[in-house]
Amino acid sequence: MTMIDDRPATASATTTTMTMAAAINLALADALTADERVLVFGEDVGALGGVFRVTDGLTARFGENRCFDTPLAESGIIGTAVGMAMNGLLPVVEMQFDAFAYPAFEQVVSHVAKMGNRTRGAMRMPIVIRIPYAGGIGGVEHHCDSSESYYVHTPGLTVLAPATPQDAYSLLRAAIRHPDPVIFLEPKKLYWTKGTVDTAQEVAIGRARVAREGTDATLIAYGTSVPIAIAAAEAAEAEGRSLQVVDLRSLTPYDDATVDAAVRSTGRAVVIAEAPGFASVASEIAARVSERCFSWLEAPVRRVTGFDVPFAPPKLERFYLPDVDRVLDAVDTLNWDA
Repeated sequence: MTMIDDRPATASATTTTMTMAAAINLALADALTADERVLVFGEDVGALGGVFRVTDGLTARFGENRCFDTPLAESGIIGTAVGMAMNGLLPVVEMQFDAFAYPAFEQVVSHVAKMGNRTRGAMRMPIVIRIPYAGGIGGVEHHCDSSESYYVHTPGLTVLAPATPQDAYSLLRAAIRHPDPVIFLEPKKLYWTKGTVDTAQEVAIGRARVAREGTDATLIAYGTSVPIAIAAAEAAEAEGRSLQVVDLRSLTPYDDATVDAAVRSTGRAVVIAEAPGFASVASEIAARVSERCFSWLEAPVRRVTGFDVPFAPPKLERFYLPDVDRVLDAVDTLNWDA
């Protein structure tokens, strides 16, 4: 798949420790500063600063014409973004919660994803759709869906899922500079995790990273599942097993090269994702690894996912989400006698 090497346009390097929410806020502010065509809008993103305060202070700094609230109408939000993109602007829109985006899905599939192909590239759609996604916050129905499979299955969309403040900053800057539409999945339970952010660091769309080295098995994760994979690898180390962790970062385009090299180096693989497992991103990853790494595998590729039911209510959430124990149970099945 094509790799897009988009480089953040930052005037000078600064390195700071901050939360993921602050990193996204900084990326938006830097993009608004760098290009007057950039607009940020959505439900409550203006004066309130968003439900998670990710856009806090942007309206005060850049004015109501650059960062503003919209009516509670997701289809209208995306439709407006389409018109803006057709007229040379760079809209960055927020869907307040993952499942709130479903009323806009027809606009995304029929127009956002297809306009470039429909016009043979004459009219591109440089739209970024920010979606706080997945569980881990004790949210009620419509507030904790993992909807990535819908977008990954739609040709014409780039789908990104950062797991660290650094990637949240750098990937969002790259997404805003990208000439085609991007679904930017923000793992809401990681909004308050902290990390170092270097605004000069480049993160290319379509490139995975090895988040932890290991020799015995490879854990493949993205977004909210990356910290679970790293915690599982740390727990396994105490038991004498060395687990490698690959953070996909980009779901489409997908980095076959990095994943294949990692799996071939260990001969075993487990895919971790919060979404239900049937017909999922985890299914596609498992299929690709099985097809491309078959001769290197010592055991079938395992998946640790959410269950094939609607997202659990808050008191049952911990039973639904993948955790360290479920990951280690899957690792135990990887034919260690081979």
